[in-house]
Amino acid sequence: HRTVEPLSLTFPCLYFSPNTLFGMGNPLLDISAVVDKDFLDKYTLKPNDQILAEDKHKALFEELVKTFKVEYHAGGATQNSIKIAQWMIQEPHNVGTFFGCIGKDKFGEILKQKAEEAHIDAHYYEQNEEPTGTCAACITGDNRSLVANLAAANCYKKDKHLDLEENWKLVEKAKVYYIAGFFLTVSLESILKVAKHASENNKLFCLNLSAPFICQFFKDNLMQVLPYVDVLFGNETEAAAFAKEQDFQTEDLKEIAKKAQALPKVNKERKRIVVLTQGKDETVMALSDKIETFPVLKIDPKDIVDTNGAGDAFVGGFLSELVQDKSLDQCVKAAHYAANVIIRRAGCTFPEKPDFS
Repeated sequence: HRTVEPLSLTFPCLYFSPNTLFGMGNPLLDISAVVDKDFLDKYTLKPNDQILAEDKHKALFEELVKTFKVEYHAGGATQNSIKIAQWMIQEPHNVGTFFGCIGKDKFGEILKQKAEEAHIDAHYYEQNEEPTGTCAACITGDNRSLVANLAAANCYKKDKHLDLEENWKLVEKAKVYYIAGFFLTVSLESILKVAKHASENNKLFCLNLSAPFICQFFKDNLMQVLPYVDVLFGNETEAAAFAKEQDFQTEDLKEIAKKAQALPKVNKERKRIVVLTQGKDETVMALSDKIETFPVLKIDPKDIVDTNGAGDAFVGGFLSELVQDKSLDQCVKAAHYAANVIIRRAGCTFPEKPDFS
């Protein structure tokens, strides 16, 4: 059995103190319902897809709530990962802090309630111009069609929220930071402020590539943040898009991980770690001098209900051990466990307690 050295955090580790983990991103209220084919056809949705809402989808959200039996969950990629990390940790509550923008409306109130139920310390910037962001999950059989309307999530403002003294104090309390790449489309200046704080104080800053379109169309923003990134997450399709944009001239996942690991970095005291997942195939991790691979937990395909939250859950599991200064082996083990639990259930939901040690 190999062991990978822990990331030896150089500050005394306050095990499980509240606000140790900080996340910032696009908070969305997930609204899921079992629908019929007529509903999909009406809004020209494919049974299995992920899209951003266009004008023709605007009425979909209200109709979904009025017509079908819906379930609400606090969602959005970063918030999901913070929520999973908190679930893995259990006690104390509020280990995870989350910042993002919502509207002053009914969905915003539900989102606040759901975040509280998940025991995360969510501090939302609330504004009147845009409604709370939503993601409709339209389920037919084993398929789910996701329609995201970012709305308020797009309106996060550094000067209106992150810079406020009481909010910045929560940022300073954290030891580990995580932001999904999706937020690069919203507030680069907020990400850079947090990333620089982490780097200057030798804390851990983690980023996710999140989607091929981030690597392609938001490449400049991504490359401004990357020098501050201590842990970079991604899956095989995101890694391939990243490699192409960076002209790595390889499609080999281990080589991509190695090259991403070696990109310039501001805080020289920590070597970057790159963690790339590939569904049911092994997870690849690049450290400064070697590549490690970790097989995922086996699962019978018929037990897989919904793979959509797997990536967020993987990161949440990883972060839950990282904030405790556990070895990287243990971080990946927890990541694989969390993803394995989540794909057996619809949406990014989980049983009451984890069964992990």
